[in-house]
Amino acid sequence: MMALRMARTMVTGRFARRADLWSPVTTRFRVAPTDLDVLRHMNNGKYLSTLDAARMDLYTRTRLWPVLARRGWYPVVAAQTIEYRRSLLPFERFTVTSRFVGVDTRNAYLEHVFRAGQDECARAFVAARFLSRRGGSITPAELAGAVPAFGAGPTVPPWLERWAGDLRASLPTVVRGGAAS
Repeated sequence: MMALRMARTMVTGRFARRADLWSPVTTRFRVAPTDLDVLRHMNNGKYLSTLDAARMDLYTRTRLWPVLARRGWYPVVAAQTIEYRRSLLPFERFTVTSRFVGVDTRNAYLEHVFRAGQDECARAFVAARFLSRRGGSITPAELAGAVPAFGAGPTVPPWLERWAGDLRASLPTVVRGGAAS
């Protein structure tokens, strides 16, 4: 089911109205039977998979995806956090509104909001890093060189910077030979 969602968003995103890099993009979904857990609501892991499809719609509609692909670059999730507020139920229609919120020296940050009708069901924040198929991370300067709007974007909110810094500080340091300290 997730492969179908991803394919659908990639195809429909190519024909959808173009979006500015810093504008929100809303993607429509419906809870499928394969999304449910034993409590008969959408499984928490499915929310994260749905974020992948919503991000692909954002990358496609902002025309970021072809720019990245031409250079052999691709985005990966470096970290994410999500707060669940209301369950999504079988066959319920919902949307995910995705937007870039800023770029720092390591990551681009995105916000995703799940809504069913007027109800906010979940909100997630993602730190995305751009990598090269040749190896290594893409620097903010390289990213802004390819996509000038990235260089003119908003600064990352202080709380989001603290979150990313706290995550980095909590990781063990890897030393030569693969042992962690």
